[in-house]
Amino acid sequence: MAKQNNNVNLLIGRNPIIEALKSGRKIDKILMQKDGEGSIKKIAAMAREQKIIIQYVDKVALDRVAEGGSHQGVAAYIAAYEYCEMEDLLHVAREKGEDPFLILLDGLEDPHNLGAIMRTADAVGAHGVIIPNRRSVSLTDTVAKASAGAIEYVPVARVSNLVQTIEKLKQAGLWIGACDMNGQTFYEANLTGGIGIVVGGEGQGVSRLVREKCDFVLSIPMKGKITSLNASNAAAVLMYEVFRQRKNTETK
Repeated sequence: MAKQNNNVNLLIGRNPIIEALKSGRKIDKILMQKDGEGSIKKIAAMAREQKIIIQYVDKVALDRVAEGGSHQGVAAYIAAYEYCEMEDLLHVAREKGEDPFLILLDGLEDPHNLGAIMRTADAVGAHGVIIPNRRSVSLTDTVAKASAGAIEYVPVARVSNLVQTIEKLKQAGLWIGACDMNGQTFYEANLTGGIGIVVGGEGQGVSRLVREKCDFVLSIPMKGKITSLNASNAAAVLMYEVFRQRKNTETK
């Protein structure tokens, strides 16, 4: 199994770097394999246009920098991923003239799950993701790769206390629903208007204090032998139901 790169200032892989270039993210320098082909040349052209330093190196050097990660012939030194404030996410919604749609993650620790959730959040037009400072994965290169570039477009806020944050969101007019067992079937719930969806971490689910602070609980019916979904899959199901209900409201 390939070792994951843990340097938050290093981005590896062609697609994540292309998305970083497209979004205008600050890139200090790009390391590129000397004999790279295909999308490597596209990256080089985009970098030159933005006057970003390109350093051509051999594969061994890239392997060493990427610490065994799958670099696909290119790596970029970037500024650390920046977090925003919860109020910034609400501001994004206001600027778009839309009801806020936020994803809150309670104890999610798998970077692949966070990346997948951000990818879906971008697809459905969610205004951002909220994670706690403690017991949570942070924004890393692994998250960036799993998000397939969505990390460049989906803002993430880090908060010190998720329970207090939920209270503030409710005061701002949002309804907060927890994804958990023994709740209302998600497609029978009214998920229009300002809304926040809380998804729990791997294995533990939504914590008791967070669940009690939510306005309602949303359950996903299961017919098979497995009694739960992966956190990112469960989040995707609920996010697309919010998306569906919003589209239906727009067309009426």
